[in-house]
Amino acid sequence: MELVALLSSGKASWAQVSGLMKYGDWEDVILIGGDFAKEFAHEKKFKFIQIDLNKKLVDLKEDISKKLKGKIKGVEVALSIASGEGKEHMALISALINLPVGIRFAALTKEGIIDL
Repeated sequence: MELVALLSSGKASWAQVSGLMKYGDWEDVILIGGDFAKEFAHEKKFKFIQIDLNKKLVDLKEDISKKLKGKIKGVEVALSIASGEGKEHMALISALINLPVGIRFAALTKEGIIDL
């Protein structure tokens, strides 16, 4: 399964994404974020999709949809939205559903990675 994660401007929330990458067994990791998120670094390989987080909701959803098209191999992804805000979450979830692809929310806890 692929991991899709949103990286917003709050670096504190990036630790959740980093932990998911480190402890998960992912076929592929796709990180989505604005210009600021290009600073994210990790020892594991990932694909980065840059978006303009200042766009209006519908335009943001269309941008994410266009950039994700053809990049997801399976019929379901693990999704982390620990980083970001409501508008960004809505745009990303809507883009994934319209691809179409199923979503399993993933989170890193003290007990390990869990599906929500």
